[in-house]
Amino acid sequence: MRPLEVDEPAAVGPYRLLGRLGSGGMGRVYLGRSAGGRTVAVKIVHPHFALDEEFRARFRREVEAARRVGGAWTAPVLDADPEARVPWVATAYAAGPSLTAAVADGGPLPVHSVRALGAGLGEALAAVHELGLVHRDVKPSNVLLTLDGPLLIDFGIARATDSTASLTSTGVSVGSPGYMSPEQILGKGVTGAADVFSLGAVLAFAATGTPPFPGDSSAALLYKVVHEEPRLDDLDGDLRDLVAACLAKDPAARPAPGEVARRLAPEGAARLVTGGWLPGALVERVSRSAVQLLNLEAADASSAGPVSGPVGFSSPSVGAPDANGGAADPGVFGPAPVMPTPTAANVPGPRDGEGPPPPAPGKLSVSVAATSTREGEGRRGRRISCTVALAVAGAMAAVTVGSVFVLDLLPGGGRDDNADDGGRNPSATAPSEPGSGGGAQPVPGRYLGTWEGQAVAVEGNLPLGTFRLTVREAAVGARLGTLRHTDLFGGTCDDVLTLKKVTGKQVVASAVGAEGNRDVCNQARHTVLLTPVGDDLEYASDSEDSGRPKARLSKVK
Repeated sequence: MRPLEVDEPAAVGPYRLLGRLGSGGMGRVYLGRSAGGRTVAVKIVHPHFALDEEFRARFRREVEAARRVGGAWTAPVLDADPEARVPWVATAYAAGPSLTAAVADGGPLPVHSVRALGAGLGEALAAVHELGLVHRDVKPSNVLLTLDGPLLIDFGIARATDSTASLTSTGVSVGSPGYMSPEQILGKGVTGAADVFSLGAVLAFAATGTPPFPGDSSAALLYKVVHEEPRLDDLDGDLRDLVAACLAKDPAARPAPGEVARRLAPEGAARLVTGGWLPGALVERVSRSAVQLLNLEAADASSAGPVSGPVGFSSPSVGAPDANGGAADPGVFGPAPVMPTPTAANVPGPRDGEGPPPPAPGKLSVSVAATSTREGEGRRGRRISCTVALAVAGAMAAVTVGSVFVLDLLPGGGRDDNADDGGRNPSATAPSEPGSGGGAQPVPGRYLGTWEGQAVAVEGNLPLGTFRLTVREAAVGARLGTLRHTDLFGGTCDDVLTLKKVTGKQVVASAVGAEGNRDVCNQARHTVLLTPVGDDLEYASDSEDSGRPKARLSKVK
C-alpha cells in the first residue's frame, strides 16, 4: 500500500481513506475504513468514465447486479454511489495477495493449491451464472489468495465500461488479452462459457507461472487466443485435460463451472481448503498482512476535515447489506480521481525544464502498451503495436499492419528532456499534413494546456487506454510538449513532441519515445496532428507499429 498523494481524496462517502492499494486502466483502489472500524476496499473509476452518461447507467445496473452476488468464494459489494461526481464502489477488504502477485513472487502454485483454487472459482462462477450474470473479466489479478480460500473479485466495474462511448464505439468487449474468450474478442454473444475459458487460462497460469497464450503485445495475444492452441506443455494428467477442455475454442465444448469444481474437488472446495491450501511461504505472507492490517492507523486519524484534493464526493452512499469476504484488485483501476472542471487548476503538472512527470495520479502518457505492471512501475508499459502482426501478415501476403492482422479477428475486420531527433528517419506514411517546416507562427493559446481522453487504434477496433497530452508554447523545431499513454493494465510509455508546423487548422508535430522508456515501448519517430474539434482536441498519429492511434482529448487544466 502506498500513502495518499496531495491531490488524492482523504475520504470517499462514509469511508476515510488510509492509502492506495493499486491502480490500472479503469480507476484506483484505496484502503478505507468506516466510522465503525470496518476495513474496505474503495474503488474509484476513471473521471472520463464518469463523464459518460452511458457508463453511469451501466455502472448503476451492474452495481445492483453485483449486490446479488454472494458466497464463500466471491467478494460482494458492500456500498456504492453511482451518482457521485466520480462513481465508486466498496467491498470488504481481505488480506491476501492477488494470484498475479503470488506467482510473480513465489512462482507457480503446487498442484494441491491449484486444485483448491479451481474448485473454489468454479463454485463461485456456478453461483454467479445461476443469477443470470457473467463476470467477463476472470484473470489472475481478479483472484485473491486468502487463508480461507480464493476470492473472485471485481464484479460490475469492467462490465460497466463495456461498449461505453468513452472506451470504444466498435463493440469490442472489455477484458484482458490472453484471458478473454475467442467469442468475447470477436464481439459475439458472451455467455457463462466465456468465464470458463478465462478460468482455464487462470488455472494454467497458476500451475505453470506463464499464461497459456504468451505474447508481447495485445494484438499478438488476441490473435493467438482466436487462432492458436494454448501452450500446456508443463501440465499433465487430469489437470491438463480439464484446462484444455476449458480452453476449447467452441463455447459449447467447454465444461460448466460446476463440473470443473466437481472434477477438481469431488467433495467440495471447502474440503480442500480446510487444513491449509496455500504453501508455507504464502501462509506467512498472508498472516503478516493480516497483522499489519490490524495495526494500521491512518495519518491524522483524529482529523475530521473535508475531502482533500480537487474531487468532490458529495452524494450519499448507497446502503448495502453486510457481507463476508471482499478485496481490492491492485491491477485494474488507473488514473487518479481528478475531475476535469473549468476551474480545476490545482493538480500539479510538470515544471518547465523537467521531463515527463512521475507516475503520480492523473499523470498519464503515450506510446501504446499492454502488460500489467506493479505499483511503482507505472512508467514502464508495453507497447500495443502490431509488430508481431508484421510477421504474421507478411506470411499471409498482407499489405499493411493493423488492417489484415487485427481486423481479421476483431469486428469490422520518462524521463526525457531532450527532443533531439538524432537522424532518425521520418515516418513513411503520415496523416495528410500540410507539410513540414514553415514559419515562426506561435502555437495558438487554443492548444496550450493539459488534455486527456481515451484512445483507440486499428481503425477504432482496439482500445488503448488513456492519453494525456501537455502542450506548451514553442517555436518550430523546439519541444512542444509530452504525451503519456496509460494502457488498460496501468503500464505507461512517454513520447516527446517537437513542433514542425502551425497552420490555421492544426498543429503538426514529430514525436519520438522518451529516452527513459523501457525497450518494449514504441520509440520510433512518427508524425502527430493536433486538430481542434469544438472544445476538444483531436490527436492523430501515423505510427503504423502502434496501429495509427487516435484520441479525442478534453482539456483538464
